[in-house]
Amino acid sequence: MSNHGFFRISTASPTVHVANPAANAAAIMRIIDQVHSELIVFPELAITGYTCGDLFATDSLLSATLDALQQLVDHSRSHHRIVIVGLPASIDDSLMNAAAVIHEGEIRGIVPKSFLPTYREFYEGRHFRPASDTDPLSIEINGHSVPFGTDLLFRFGDALIAIEICEDLWTPIPPSSKAALAGANLLVNLSASNETIGKAAWRRDLLRSQSGRCIAAYAYASVGPGESSSDVVFGGHCLIAEAGTILAEGRSILDDASPTSETEIIVSCDVDLGKLAHDRRVIGSFDDGKRSLDTSYRTIHLASHGNPNRLQLRKLLRTIDAQPFVPKQSSELEARCEEIFAIQTAGLTKRLSRLSPTTPLSIGISGGLDSTLALLVALRACDAMELPRTRIHGITMPGFGTTSHTKTSADSLMELSGITNETINIRPLCLNTFLAIGHRPLGIHIDASTTPERLQELLQDVPMDQADLTFENVQARIRTMLLMSRGFVLGTGDMSEQALGWCTYNADHMSMYNVNTSIPKTLVQFLVRYVADHYFEGEMTDVLHRVADTPISPELMPPAADGSIRQETEASIGAYELHDFFLYNFVRCGFDREKILFLAKQASFSQPFSAETIAITLATFFDRFFKNQFKRNCVPDGPKVGSVSLSPRGDWRMPSDADSDAF
Repeated sequence: MSNHGFFRISTASPTVHVANPAANAAAIMRIIDQVHSELIVFPELAITGYTCGDLFATDSLLSATLDALQQLVDHSRSHHRIVIVGLPASIDDSLMNAAAVIHEGEIRGIVPKSFLPTYREFYEGRHFRPASDTDPLSIEINGHSVPFGTDLLFRFGDALIAIEICEDLWTPIPPSSKAALAGANLLVNLSASNETIGKAAWRRDLLRSQSGRCIAAYAYASVGPGESSSDVVFGGHCLIAEAGTILAEGRSILDDASPTSETEIIVSCDVDLGKLAHDRRVIGSFDDGKRSLDTSYRTIHLASHGNPNRLQLRKLLRTIDAQPFVPKQSSELEARCEEIFAIQTAGLTKRLSRLSPTTPLSIGISGGLDSTLALLVALRACDAMELPRTRIHGITMPGFGTTSHTKTSADSLMELSGITNETINIRPLCLNTFLAIGHRPLGIHIDASTTPERLQELLQDVPMDQADLTFENVQARIRTMLLMSRGFVLGTGDMSEQALGWCTYNADHMSMYNVNTSIPKTLVQFLVRYVADHYFEGEMTDVLHRVADTPISPELMPPAADGSIRQETEASIGAYELHDFFLYNFVRCGFDREKILFLAKQASFSQPFSAETIAITLATFFDRFFKNQFKRNCVPDGPKVGSVSLSPRGDWRMPSDADSDAF
């Protein structure tokens, strides 16, 4: 079984016994035995405790440290985990704050701290010296030669691990920045960071920022409340971040009402090294940064004694977002909707500023979600520019599939918003087109004597599963022709429809500017509801919620016998929730089919989808995504609002005739 690029790590803050290496080693081993991760990171000076003060210089403590270290080495023979632990290391006539990498019965390397804090409450310069260019390349520990230096990277399968210690991260150019440019994708920090007001938030920001800049995973383990509290308190803050996002966190100072010396914190998570590799391939400026790299590194290979992928991950220790475009927290969702609506509005106001004051802004109002969102953006743009709303020319164009539900919504939207409105019945124009091209709509015979009303009646008898793409496309193109003949056309199609080609070429596919071009379908409904609740009140709010509750449909096929919508998009192509999940993980992350299926099994969707449904819908996604690139290669201008866009002018360039077999 493949791990699909995931790598399980744990950061731990064990019970601390100040200046008692044997007891600390026992606490560390207890955690190792209960944690099933490929890598476990322990805090700075975890073997002795961070707050030993002048005891660091004593022979007794240093001798006990080596004994405890050997215990951990011996213990590592019974498991296959990589253990990184902090200790004081005697180097020539100096003492250094260092991290030891232990794996399968060996110390594979020692990395010293580069920057020592000797200010305010910190006095490390009194006890230790920092790493320097004169450091030896190896040192002897317990009779064995061990690689030594800040230039060590540790390879384990797809993971390339770099180590820095506490203050290193707080510097203008952390050592991990250079290590990342050298290829390290998993950065670890052994820390002893005390608790002061606001400091935890600062740590989070540092980890979030550093993991984002380095396009890497970042694992951080700090000492806990068992350290001496003579002058400061330590909270055992443990965090795991990935590419700018905090994935997991634990902190005893808040998690436990009465943290004691026996308190321990363990945080485990699966980081996605595959996604990081994709992002590094895509972001060219990361490669550009390598030109400034003035440090060479030595790589220590840790997988020589076994399979580096021995830990099989069937259930991930991380949340897989079923709706990656939609924030889960209501406050974050509101903030996201506000920002997106502002970006859409700003894009349109700029475009409107370049038009003649007499040019009308034409929008086809269907009573559905997408056209409603485009109308709301247009209203906001006109208000912001102090233009009369009558500048917006809304046209509703009922056809052979229009229901009274959406027609009522469209009429209400236009009337309540105060725009110029018009209704054009497209049935006669469509009928004339069918006759002109000799087409039998849905197999029905028509001639010059057939009226639009008669054709509408005949269509009611057509079987529900009857298909006729020409019948649908003619209606869509007639609508676009009418809109284009009225003025500057505002597009309404969303990104999910672009991905699937769920639009008629040179019909709803085309406009002069499209404010919805990078809005996924799963987010459109939230945006309409947000605007309804924050910018309107009364009847207009009610109508907008009515639109948000309407089933998604192009309404190009005849209604059901009871007048309800018969042609529901998701019944034809699958749930948009799945398609947007696939779209994000394929375009944004570059994942293959097997990994996307694996992730879908880990996600909690709004409804249960069987494995068969997910697989069938994914096949539909890839088939339609590849077949419809020709439509995306000529889409109108429109603002990018999120991390995914399908614009051929920047975000997604793909040949229209690419073969999908490999995908």
